[in-house]
Amino acid sequence: MGKEAELYRRLPNGKIQCTACARLCQLGEGQIGLCGVRGVVNGRLYLLVYGKVITGHIDPIEKKPVIHYRPGSKIFSIATTGCNWLCAYCQNYDISQRRKVEGLDKEPSEIVSLAASYGCEGIAYTYNQPTIFIEYARDVGRLAHQHGIFNIFVSNGYDTPETVNVMKDFLDCITVDFKGSGETNFVRRYIGIPDANPIFQTLLDIKRTSIHIEITDLIVPQLGDNLEQARKLARWIYDNLGPDTPMHFLRFHPDYKLMNLPETPVETLEKHYKIAREEGLNYVYIGNVPGHPAESTYCPGCGKVLIKRYGYYILQYNLDNNNRCKFCGHKTPIVGPLSKSAGEERFISVL
Repeated sequence: MGKEAELYRRLPNGKIQCTACARLCQLGEGQIGLCGVRGVVNGRLYLLVYGKVITGHIDPIEKKPVIHYRPGSKIFSIATTGCNWLCAYCQNYDISQRRKVEGLDKEPSEIVSLAASYGCEGIAYTYNQPTIFIEYARDVGRLAHQHGIFNIFVSNGYDTPETVNVMKDFLDCITVDFKGSGETNFVRRYIGIPDANPIFQTLLDIKRTSIHIEITDLIVPQLGDNLEQARKLARWIYDNLGPDTPMHFLRFHPDYKLMNLPETPVETLEKHYKIAREEGLNYVYIGNVPGHPAESTYCPGCGKVLIKRYGYYILQYNLDNNNRCKFCGHKTPIVGPLSKSAGEERFISVL
C-alpha cells in the first residue's frame, strides 16, 4: 500500500485532491490518479510506490542534461513507475507509462548507501516525473544531504506551489524539460495537458529559492519545432530567469508512438540555438549531437572555450578555482569545481 502521502487536501464534495502536480486530480475511495502511483485508500491519499524503485543507474551529470552544476559528477539515477504526462515520444515509456506498482523495495537509507558505495556525488530523480513520488524523493534527499550527496530533479515542471515548497527542503538542482517549446497545440496533442502555464509558474516559484535551474527543450521535427515559439520561450527565460540560465535544445529520436518521425535535423537545432543567442541568453547548447561545437561552454567575455565537451565527456576545462575564465577572468555562473570523477566510467546499471 506504500505510505500515506502528504500533498493532498480534502474537498467539500468528499473527494481527495492530490496537490503533487498541476493536474490536481480529484479522487474518490479506491481511485488512482492519472500518474498511476497516488491513490485513495481508507479515506487517505497514499503514495503507492513509496520505497519501490523500478531502475537505478550510474550516470554522468551531463546526461541529465545538467552542465553548470558540479561538472563531471557521478550521479545515481533512480525512478519509480508512473508519470503525470502522456508523452507520445517518451524514451522511457516502459517506466513512465507503466501503470503498475512495481519495483525493488528500497528504503531511503538503502538508496543513499548504494549511491555512496559507488562513489556518487549526487542522486538524480529521473526517467519519470519525480514530483509524483516527491515524499519518497524528499526522504531520500534529506538523508543524502547528511552524507554530503546532492539532489537533482529531471522534471517536466508541471508542478504546484506545494511541491516547490517541499523541494526547498532537499533539492539542489533542477532541469526543467519543455517539449516543443511549450506550444499549446503540441502539448495538448502529444503530452495530454491543456497548456504549459503551470510550468512557467513553477519556474518562477523555484527562482525564489536557492535551487539551481537549467532548461531543456526537446525539438520534435514537423510537430514541435516552431521557431517563433522557441523565440518566445527564450525571451521568457531571459526576462524571468536571467541571461545566464543554461538553455539546451535537444535532438529528438524516434520512440514509442512517434516512430514515423525522423531525428531532428541538426540545421533545425542550429536555428533554435541562434534564436536563443539573439534573445540574449549567454549559455545555449545543442544536445544529443556528439561532437557539435554547441556542446561546449564558451566565455561570454572573450568567446574562448571554457569547457570543451564531446557527448557526456569533458575534454578541456578552462576555469580557475573561482570559476572564472582563465583567459579573461570573466565570472561564470557554474556551480562547484570540476569533479574528480570526470573521465571515469559512469554508465553502470545498478538495479
